[in-house]
Amino acid sequence: MTNHHSVANTPDFSRRGFLIAAVAGASLLAVRGLRPAFAQATPPIATSGITLPPLPYPEDALAPVISANTMSFHYGKHHKAYVDNLNKLIAGTDLANAPLEKIITTTAGVADKQGIFNNAAQTWNHTFHWKSLKPNGGGKPGGELGQKIDATFGNYDNFKKELMTAAATQFGSGWAWLVIDNGTLKVVKTPNADLPLVHGQKPLLTIDMWEHAYYLDYQNRRADYVNAVIDKLLNWDFASENLAKG
Repeated sequence: MTNHHSVANTPDFSRRGFLIAAVAGASLLAVRGLRPAFAQATPPIATSGITLPPLPYPEDALAPVISANTMSFHYGKHHKAYVDNLNKLIAGTDLANAPLEKIITTTAGVADKQGIFNNAAQTWNHTFHWKSLKPNGGGKPGGELGQKIDATFGNYDNFKKELMTAAATQFGSGWAWLVIDNGTLKVVKTPNADLPLVHGQKPLLTIDMWEHAYYLDYQNRRADYVNAVIDKLLNWDFASENLAKG
């Protein structure tokens, strides 16, 4: 005599039945505002302390000197990449929760930390660069900074010429800076990710001379880019604030 099993007792049906009942039960609990026991909250995503700071102005605010297209790539791709790369490099190390400037000073000149230094310094440099610019900026500064420029360089035109020369003659990628060095104003340039912080100098403002800062708008006309930034974008208020901080 054949032993007939009901379809409801087959293992396959039992699994399907359980799943259907579980889904129905979860739906009912959701309607009642309850959480089923097996529904666990999504754990928060751990984030590093180094974040991409917002721009001080909209991406199109510096046009036509620097286009929104350039800003989109420069800030949204290059600057962001430095932040992302830095977070990957310091994850799980004793620098994971360190302030950005400490990461820079700790890794400067350390051969096996060169990748960390480069990305940390470029993160800092770009943040400082955005603050060094503003819409309808440029021209001769007034106040204490203007007086110091006249006293140090003779007049503003001499200062502008020296800053333009430093920027335009920076071979390859790098930066042009106005700094305080032992109490004296100086124009200096640094290659690649290098920056005044690791040379005992206090930066007041900077101009980015990496190709990604200007090539979409100016191609190989570096001098035109520098001249336009100095005349129309330099943020002397920011430089004066840095000078006042001593």
